[in-house]
Amino acid sequence: MRRGPKDRYRFSHQGKLTWLILGAVAPALIIVTLILWLGDFSAKVQWTLTIVIIAFAAGFISAARDHVVHPLQTMSNLLAALREGDYSIRARGARADDALGEVLLEVNTLGETLRVQRLGAFEATALLRTIMAEIEVAVFTFDPDRRLRLVNRAGENLLGQPMDKLLGRTADDLGLAACYDVDEDEPLTLSFLPADPGVGAWGEARSASTACRTSWLC
Repeated sequence: MRRGPKDRYRFSHQGKLTWLILGAVAPALIIVTLILWLGDFSAKVQWTLTIVIIAFAAGFISAARDHVVHPLQTMSNLLAALREGDYSIRARGARADDALGEVLLEVNTLGETLRVQRLGAFEATALLRTIMAEIEVAVFTFDPDRRLRLVNRAGENLLGQPMDKLLGRTADDLGLAACYDVDEDEPLTLSFLPADPGVGAWGEARSASTACRTSWLC
């Protein structure tokens, strides 16, 4: 997205913070400097105290800026890791008695929740694959582009090809395009060239969703 003319001159968050801190300390610095240079002090005292004041002001302003910017960068990195699927990273300093600590605590909790959900999804997928491998019903799952994404051992035997040669192929290539032309749960008879003389016509039913379509033959 292209930036407008106003966005180009808009201060960043750390820039605004720096100017706000300068605005807070500027009156005191100006008053102290005027008293120092207009008072009856030697040049050595004036220059020494001026350098000390400026050094301390610059140091504390920089420290305050870093104290705000670094936690935000940490949270940005944590959220990027969560977006990329890395749920093992945790932020230090997460605690309930601090405003920033509460935010980090919530980010850590989110990461743990996503980790548990992904682990549960892996376990459910592993269980599903185990069940599919053991049942004698051929099951085929297609994505919205009609490409095969999941097939069990019975499906491999039915089509006479291993899984690695079936996955990614379209329903038309596999001879299952007729599954898309019937109403939901409507019985359909398909004929295959059986490797076993006992395999011939198969009854078919399908289950459709917005994400994928599953057909099982028995």
